[in-house]
Amino acid sequence: MRVLGIGVDIVENRRIQKSIKNPLFKKRIYTPKELKQSNIVINKVGYFSKRFAAKEAFSKALGIGFRMNLKFKDIEVINDKMGKPYYVINKKIIKIIKKKFKIKSFKCFLSISDEKNYSTAFAIIQIS
Repeated sequence: MRVLGIGVDIVENRRIQKSIKNPLFKKRIYTPKELKQSNIVINKVGYFSKRFAAKEAFSKALGIGFRMNLKFKDIEVINDKMGKPYYVINKKIIKIIKKKFKIKSFKCFLSISDEKNYSTAFAIIQIS
C-alpha cells in the first residue's frame, strides 16, 4: 500500500472553547451529524477541538489545504460504536482525491487525541 498523503495538526483547546460559543462558527465548521453527536459528549471542548484538528490534518494529507472548493464541513469525523474516530468519505472528497492523485480506490486513517490544553490529529491517505 502506497501512502498518498499524511497530515498532522495541533490546536489550542482554549481557542476552540472561545469559538464554539459562536453558533455561526459551529455551523460553518461542523456537520449536522457532528453537532448531533456532540450532544452526548461531556467534554465539548475536547470533542470540537479534536474534530477541528482532524479536519485540518485531512486537508494537509490531501496536500491542498482548504482550496479546490474544500470546506471544513466537507470533512466529517464520526466515532464508531467502539469510539474509534473515522472520516466519512463523501462524493466531494472522492472526486478531489481521484482528481489529485489519479487513483480509483483509497483508504483514510485517523488518530485523534487531547490533553487539557491541546488537541491533535494525524491523518493518512493511502491507495487501497
